[in-house]
Parts: sequence; C-alpha cells; structure tokens
Amino acid sequence: MSKQRKAVALISGGLDSMLAAKTILEQGIHVEGINFFTGFCVEGHTHAIRDKDRAKPKRNNSLWVAEQLGIRLHIVDVIEEYKNVLINPKHGYGAHLNPCLDCKIFMVNKAKQWIAENGFDFIITGEVIGQRPMSQRKATMPIVAKESGADDLLLRPLCAKNLPPTLPEREGWVDREKLYDITGRSRKPQMALAQQYGFTDYSQPAGGCCFLTDKNYSAKLVDLWQAQGHKNYELDDVMLLKVGRHIRPGKNFKLIVAREEGEGRFLKGYQKDFISMSSSSHPGPLVLIDGSPSAEDLTLAARITARYGQGREADQVDVDIIDKNGSQRSVRVAPMAPDAMPEEWFI
Repeated sequence: MSKQRKAVALISGGLDSMLAAKTILEQGIHVEGINFFTGFCVEGHTHAIRDKDRAKPKRNNSLWVAEQLGIRLHIVDVIEEYKNVLINPKHGYGAHLNPCLDCKIFMVNKAKQWIAENGFDFIITGEVIGQRPMSQRKATMPIVAKESGADDLLLRPLCAKNLPPTLPEREGWVDREKLYDITGRSRKPQMALAQQYGFTDYSQPAGGCCFLTDKNYSAKLVDLWQAQGHKNYELDDVMLLKVGRHIRPGKNFKLIVAREEGEGRFLKGYQKDFISMSSSSHPGPLVLIDGSPSAEDLTLAARITARYGQGREADQVDVDIIDKNGSQRSVRVAPMAPDAMPEEWFI
C-alpha cells in the first residue's frame, strides 16, 4: 500500500484557502490547517466589540473554515516574531503599512518549519496569480517559494496549472490535472468552485483580512510610532488602535474616545493603564488619555470629552478624571466647539 501523504494548509478564513484545502482533500490527502495570529486580523475583533456590528458573525473564520472542511486547525501565536516583518519589510509596504510579500514569505517559512517538526509532506496555500497586486503576482510566486525555504514543497492548487509542477505533482502525490488555472481578481471562478463543493456560506473579501491594509488603521499606527519615538508595539497597542476615535491635540498625549457603548465597555478594561475621563453631569463616552498630559492638557481633554457627550450644547459640563491609581477628581468645563478642533488633531 502506498503511504498516505500529509499536507498543511494555510487557513486565513477566506474562500481561497478553503477551496485550496478542499481540492487537496478530494484527492485523498490528509490535510490539517494552520493559522498564524499576528494581532492584526480584522474578523473576530471589531465585530465582537461594536454594538453596531451586532448582526455580523462573531466567529473566528479560520476555525469556522476548519469545521466546514472537517480538519484540525493549529493556531500559532507569532506576535513577537511578526514585529520584525512589519517594522523591517525587505520587500517594502503595499498601499499602506501592509508588508504583504514579506508576510507571505514569513508564514510559508513558519509552515515549512511546522511540517518538518510534525512529519508532514508539503504546504498548501490559496494564492491566485494576479489577485493581490503586491504578493500574488506571477513574478512574486517564485520569490515566496525560494525565500521561505519551501521551494517546490509549496503547492497552490487554485493556480497550479499556471506554474511549474511542484514536488507533490511530480511525485504523483496529487494529480495535477485535478488542480486549477485560476488567475486575476475576479471571484467568479472561486464562487463557481464553491458551489460545486457545496459551500454556500463563506467569508467575503473586503480589502483582505488584515488591518494593515486599512488606511485609517495604518495612520494610527504611524502616529503611535511617532509619538513613542520607535516602531515597537505591544498587543494592547494593536488592539486599542482598532477601537474608538483617536484625537491628538499635542505630541505628548492623545484621546481615545469610545464611539458607542460596545467600545466603551471594551475600553473600560484598560482604565487601570490610562488616565480616563467621562462626563458626570450628562451621558457621554468613556475616554482614555494616552501619553503624558500636563494639567493644562487635561483641561483641554476634559473639554473634548464634554464635546462628545450629550452636554455638548450646555454652557458647563462636569467631567470626572480618574488616574491610573484609581484616584478621582472632577472638573467643570465648557465643551469644546467642533469648529475649534483642527482637522489635524484627528488621526
């Protein structure tokens, strides 16, 4: 009897990786999934926090895909290792702070290490030539394979017929004729294949599943780096950049203003790490103060806090200020007028 071959599939939670894994499963290969947690994934974070997103699925799409496929999923924390990829990308950034090519090389390299440690034979990804302008081009496919160290152990089932045969194909572990030649940004071939496999529910692409492809998020991250004077970051930084309205009136401090109750509940968990403010005389949002504000800065921050509450039209608003140590005081301020807040304050 021939040995059953084993493959690990990079599972992002999107349709492409789902279809790639299914294609190889259909050939009798044992497939398991792997998902790398960098801290920058979109799904499962803001949807779970914000009340306005209550109707959206609160699921981890990678786990959900694994369930649909009936395969085991390994979630690997790479937060610390990924910092160097983001801070020093060899191949540069995309439109924003997305180091897509370096990211793909990094993840395939981690998968290469994983198969060596776990006795698997090859790696599957859902890449499609021409789908992503930076990391999924005909010219970059060989770069990912070479620089990751995976070489021809990397199989891309959805576009394999447009690429040279890999080791799994040459050795007959998989039938190349049952792979695909999908190219371009159109999703129609994948949607047709999903229908063929009986998948009716799957994640819809919206600029990728990474916050680093988002213009507004990237601006907040740049602001963080500039404010702290270096490009390092912690997971809490990453999470807080995803939530609230960020306002920087001065280089030494900024406000994080909850935009609705769900965000307020989330930010409350960080009160012990920041000075916080909220209006006591009128309903209003919770506000965190990040940085080293002076007494004058705190008065300005209180006026901004009052501006975002229901006392915005009042002459005076009482604002409670709670220090990190839990001590509390109250100030009475005139709410900041919207036209008195320069556009450059808003990150």
